[in-house]
Amino acid sequence: MNFDFTEDQHEIKRTARELLAKRSGVEQIREAAESEAYDESLFTELRELGWTGIAIDEQYGGAGLGVVELMILCEELGYSLAASPFLANALGGLMIEHAGSDEQRAKWLPGIASGEATATVAFSSGGTAEVVPDADGAAVIVLIDGEEATLIAREDAKVEPLTTIDPTRRYARVSASGGEPLPGDVAGALARAEVALSAEMVGIAQRTQEMAIEYAKERKQFDTPIGAFQAISHRCAQMLFDTEGARSATYFGGWAADADESQLAFASSIAKAAASEAALSVTASSIQVHGGIGFTWEADVHWFFKRAQLDVAMLGGTGKQRARVTQLTAASLATAGGA
Repeated sequence: MNFDFTEDQHEIKRTARELLAKRSGVEQIREAAESEAYDESLFTELRELGWTGIAIDEQYGGAGLGVVELMILCEELGYSLAASPFLANALGGLMIEHAGSDEQRAKWLPGIASGEATATVAFSSGGTAEVVPDADGAAVIVLIDGEEATLIAREDAKVEPLTTIDPTRRYARVSASGGEPLPGDVAGALARAEVALSAEMVGIAQRTQEMAIEYAKERKQFDTPIGAFQAISHRCAQMLFDTEGARSATYFGGWAADADESQLAFASSIAKAAASEAALSVTASSIQVHGGIGFTWEADVHWFFKRAQLDVAMLGGTGKQRARVTQLTAASLATAGGA
C-alpha cells in the first residue's frame, strides 16, 4: 500500500512552497502584521491559480479535487504564515458544499471558488460568535451552534473588527439573528473544516521547528553551538516528535474525508487535538530555544506563536476534541459489545 501523495499532489505542494517562499517571506509577514493589512495581490495570485476552489465541485466553478489537496495547500500556507483570507474562505466553502442545500450551493459556491465573494465560519452561541476570522470582508458567514449551522449574508450581520494577539490575520465579532439553516450533514462538513485547519497548524509547527534547529546550529555559547547541549537537543527532538505525530493524524483525517467517511468524525477530532497540541508546544519550545531574543518584537518566531493561539481556539479546542474521541470510542465499543 502506498501512503505517499500522488505526483499531482506533490506538484501542488512544490508549487505552493516555491510561490509562498517568494510572496510570503518573513519580511512580508512582518509588513502585513505591522500595517494590519493583507497583500491583496497574494490572494489574487492564489485565486488565479484556482486554489480558492480546489476542493469545490466543478459544477460550481471549483477544481473538483478533495480535502487532501486542500490540506496540502493549508499546510503550506501555515508554513509560510500567509496573510490572506484563504483559510476562512476554504472552511466556509466546505461547510456550504457539504451541509448546504442545492440552492445555497448554487448561490454561494461560485463566488467562494473564484475568491470573489469569500466566506468564513465560526462557533456561536445565541447568534453571537466572539472571534471570527476574516468576517469583515466575507460575503457570507456560517455560524455553528451545537449541531446546527446557519448561513448569514454579510449585510444581515453586525460585524465588529477585533484586535487580537495575531496581527497577521483579521478577526471580528459577529452578531446576527435569523439566517438560513444548513440542512445537510453539518457534522461531516465541520469535520472536513477541522482537517483543513489542522493542516495549517502542522505547517506552523514544521516552520517553527526548523527555525529553532537553524538557530540552535548558529547560536554559540562557550564557542559551542547550543544545539550540542543536551537540553536543547532534547527539546528539538520533542518538537520533531510532536510535529510528525500531528502530521500523521492530519493526513489520516484528510484521507478519511476523501476515502472513508465512516472514520471521518474520529479522524478529524484526533487531527485537531494533535495539531493543536503540536502548534502550541512547538511554537513555545521554539521561542525557548531562541532564548531572550525569542520574546522580542524583532524575532520572527513569535508571529507563528500568535497565529497558533488563535488557530487552536478555532472550531473547538483540544478538550472538546478529546471528549468527542472518547464519546466515539465508547459508542464503538458499546456497539461491538452488543454485537
